[in-house]
Amino acid sequence: MPTVNKLVPPKDPADRTALVLRRLRVAVTVFFALDGFVFAGWVVRIPAVKSQTHASPSALGLALLGVSAGAVVTMMFTGRLCRRFGNHGMTVVCGVLTPLSVALPPLTHSVWVLGLALLVFGAAYGGLNVAMNSAAVDLIAALRRPVMPSFHAAFSLGGMVGSGLGGLVAGHLSPTRHLVGIAVIGVLVTAAAGRTLLRYEAPARPEAVPGPRKAAAAGARPRSGSVRGLVFVFGVIALCSSYGEGALADWSALHLEDDLHAHPGVAAVGYSCFAFAMTLGRLSGTTLLERLGRTAILVGGGLTAACGMLLGSLAPSVWVALLGFAVTGVGLSNIFPVAVDRAGALTGPGGVAAASTLGYGGMLLGPPAIGFMTDWWSLPSALTSVALLAAVAAAIGFVTRRATSAA
Repeated sequence: MPTVNKLVPPKDPADRTALVLRRLRVAVTVFFALDGFVFAGWVVRIPAVKSQTHASPSALGLALLGVSAGAVVTMMFTGRLCRRFGNHGMTVVCGVLTPLSVALPPLTHSVWVLGLALLVFGAAYGGLNVAMNSAAVDLIAALRRPVMPSFHAAFSLGGMVGSGLGGLVAGHLSPTRHLVGIAVIGVLVTAAAGRTLLRYEAPARPEAVPGPRKAAAAGARPRSGSVRGLVFVFGVIALCSSYGEGALADWSALHLEDDLHAHPGVAAVGYSCFAFAMTLGRLSGTTLLERLGRTAILVGGGLTAACGMLLGSLAPSVWVALLGFAVTGVGLSNIFPVAVDRAGALTGPGGVAAASTLGYGGMLLGPPAIGFMTDWWSLPSALTSVALLAAVAAAIGFVTRRATSAA
C-alpha cells in the first residue's frame, strides 16, 4: 500500500526558525499593504469630501491636519505600548481600528466635524505604523538583511491598488459606500493575517549586529547622546520624505483636477502613479542598499525627488505632471524606510516611534502649510516646497554620511 506523505513541521530547529520567519514576513507585509490600501482609499475621495463639506483650501488643510495630529500623538506612546504588550499584538489591534475609522470622514458635513473624524483616523493610522514598523525591525535583525524597503513596497503597492480602485469607483459609488467597503475588507484582512502575528512571538534580536550595538557587545558602550542625535537625524530625514508623501497624497488629485482640469478619474490616477513608482523603487531597495549603501540612497533619492516634484508641480499638462509624480515617487521611495530602519536598529521600538513621530511631523506640517501657501500664491507654487525638502534630505544625508554609514 503506498505511503501518503503528510505535511509536518520541520524537525531541524534552524528550519523551523526559517519557516516562522517566512510566515511572519508575509504577515507583516500584508499589514503594510493594508495600511497603504486604506490610506489611499481615503486620499482619492478628498475632492468629494471637500465639496460635501464646502471647505476652502485653507480650511481643508486644517481639517487634514487631523490625520497627522492624531498620528503624531499616538506615535508618542505607541512605542511604549509595543514594549509592554508586544509589537504583534499592537499591530493587530491597530489593524482593526484603522480600517474602521476610515469610514468616518464621509459621514461628516462640516469641516470641523471632518477634522475630528480625521483625528480619530490619524490616531489609529499612526499606531499601526509604529507597531508594524517595530515588528519589521525585529524581523530585519533576525534575517540579517536590509529588507525594510520590501515592507514599504507593500505599503506603496497597497496605495496603488487603493487609489486605482478609487479612480474606478469614483463616478459610481458615494464616498460613504466606498470607504465602508474598504473598512469591511480591512477587518477581514486583519483577521486573516493577524492570526500569524498572534501565534508567533517577535523573533529575538541577534547579539552581533552592526554599528553602536556591535561596539556595545564588544565592551565599548556608545554614548547615549550620540545615539539620540543619530535618531534625531534619521527622524528629520524621515520628516522631509513624509512631507512629500503627504503632500502628494492630499493635494495631487486637487492639483490635477483644479489646475490642469483633469477628469476626476484621471486626477485620482495621480497618486496611483506616485505609489506605483514608489513600489518599483522599494522592490529594488534591498538590492540597491546592499550594492550602493545608505548614503547613496539618501542623497541620490533626495535629488531625484526634488527634480521630479519641480516637474510635477510646474507642468503645463496632465501627462507631464503624472511623469513628475512618478519620478518623485522613485526618488522618495527608500528614504523613509532607511531612516526608520536605522532608528529602530539603534534603540528598538523607541527609535521607530521617535523617527516616525518626527517623520509624520512632515505630514503634520504639510497639509496646512500647502493650504495656506495655496491661498497666498497658488497650489503649483505651494507644491514646489516638496522639492525643497527633498533637497534638504539629500543635503543632510551627504553632510552626515560618515555617522549614517556607521549606524
